[in-house]
Amino acid sequence: MKKTFIASLVFVTATSVNAGGLLTNTNQSASFLRNPSRDAVIDIDGVYTNPAGIAFLNKGFHLGLTVQNAKQSRDVNTSFLGLAQNLNYLGESSRKYHGNATAPVVPSFQAAYVWDKWTLSASLAITGGGGKCEFENGIGSFEVPYSMIPSMLQAAGVTSANAYSMDMYMKGRQYYWGFQVGGTYKVNEHLAVALGVRTVYATANYNGYVKDITAYNVSAAGATSLPLDLTSYNISMDTDQSGIGFTPVIGVDWKINEKWNLAAKYEFKTRMRLKNDTKEIQYPTNPSIKAVAQNVIGLYDEDVTTEVKEDIPGTLTLGAQYSPIKEVRINAGFHYYDDTHATRSGDKHKTIDSGTKEITAGVEWDAIPMLTVSAGYQRTMYDLSDEYMNDISFNNTSNLFGCGARINLSEKINVDLGYMVNFYEDKTVTQENYLGSGYARKDTYSRKNRVFAVGVNFAF
Repeated sequence: MKKTFIASLVFVTATSVNAGGLLTNTNQSASFLRNPSRDAVIDIDGVYTNPAGIAFLNKGFHLGLTVQNAKQSRDVNTSFLGLAQNLNYLGESSRKYHGNATAPVVPSFQAAYVWDKWTLSASLAITGGGGKCEFENGIGSFEVPYSMIPSMLQAAGVTSANAYSMDMYMKGRQYYWGFQVGGTYKVNEHLAVALGVRTVYATANYNGYVKDITAYNVSAAGATSLPLDLTSYNISMDTDQSGIGFTPVIGVDWKINEKWNLAAKYEFKTRMRLKNDTKEIQYPTNPSIKAVAQNVIGLYDEDVTTEVKEDIPGTLTLGAQYSPIKEVRINAGFHYYDDTHATRSGDKHKTIDSGTKEITAGVEWDAIPMLTVSAGYQRTMYDLSDEYMNDISFNNTSNLFGCGARINLSEKINVDLGYMVNFYEDKTVTQENYLGSGYARKDTYSRKNRVFAVGVNFAF
């Protein structure tokens, strides 16, 4: 049991502190929130969604500014099936670990200058990550190995040990800032092509600890703490990560006529290597645990591992827009993220069954000259193996609904108001013989998400 405890402790500490995931942010503007089907839209936010299509904007300078407010909760219900004692000293057979992910202010801008044939464009936005996630009471992967303490102590002769307590905490922060510049060439009145590059600057921090571990004897008379020194099992870490990558982008837009517009875009894979800057790292002082812990927790220790692999997957988007009458635009789109070829440390990308797929649909209606109302839908479908999922780095298939309005203050200025809510499907994962312990671990992953945004667009 002691060997199992040591292996479990080291493994989960390393795999759980990574707050990254498959996230590639597509909500770069308030326009997206009010209608998430933007792949063939001809508008200033097309600098990101349809870079070839901006060639068909009116000549002159266009600028879009957006501020978003996002809030998400991440919950994991964990049970350890067959273990003699429960997950925690409170006597519960399962436990819910709650995490809050927030991004109070997420800014972005898109800009383009349109000539007869050429268009130059630029954008700055958070293209991945985009917030903080805090688990005030830790995560299940931290607690599961510690739940073996009573059995381990009993095997060592401390037969009165049948419960425990501990203080856990975990917090992750991750922002991928993307600065994109590009050029678009209008081949003729119906066809345009685009070429650009996005520079991605990644910054992250992971901070957590397990401390104040206490063993108890719980009986009908109550709980009595045992005078045992368990500080040799304490862990703490505070690590910053940063890196730079480059994403080539190509696009094409075919404006068939006034009713139909088709577009496609491909973003190549971004090679991303994050450098560690370890502010603090405390390994267990117990020699047998420390020797193993250094091999894995060292992923976040600059003295052990200098870089972490976090590639951004290549992405293909296809879109269509149909306008049955001048005042109405109907949109549809498809996205494919090539996650299986985006290299990640520990070859985690090899545990993904296939790339992420998305379908979108939306509609806009110019109700009156001053007001455009819109709504849309996006379904994101992940195909992740049970092996891929863990407490922090998990993704759930979801259904996104967005709605909002554009207020046309003048011919040159308009304001976008958008609101988006994401309904995630719960995913339950059971791992038999968890980490060789002989017991099965079952986790149910749940998420909730909402975003509100305000944008202002100018044309000169």
